[in-house]
Amino acid sequence: MVDADEACALLSAATHQYLDVRMWEDFDKGHVAGARNVPYYLSVTPHGKEKNPHFIEQVSALYGKDQNLIVGCRSGIRSKLATTDLINTVINYGKIGTFVLQLLAKDQICP
Repeated sequence: MVDADEACALLSAATHQYLDVRMWEDFDKGHVAGARNVPYYLSVTPHGKEKNPHFIEQVSALYGKDQNLIVGCRSGIRSKLATTDLINTVINYGKIGTFVLQLLAKDQICP
């Protein structure tokens, strides 16, 4: 896990890419500069959460095998779940990234 300052330094050094796993409407309200959005959940209702069934494939289409990712969301819950899925998929995909970091972050980093 990295904090916002560490994530900002990694992004500024251009060694990592930022994957925002919030829903599209949240991403559209504001996001880290240069972030790409692949929602972990497609919807959240009082009756439950609908997980994005194409999450891994969508991430794989955006990022190469050797790219380092910082995975973030608003509270850290989705980023933790997404990171776990990405790491568990390494066997099937080959490798999502050489270094996947979970960002238990705030809404914005690198102001």
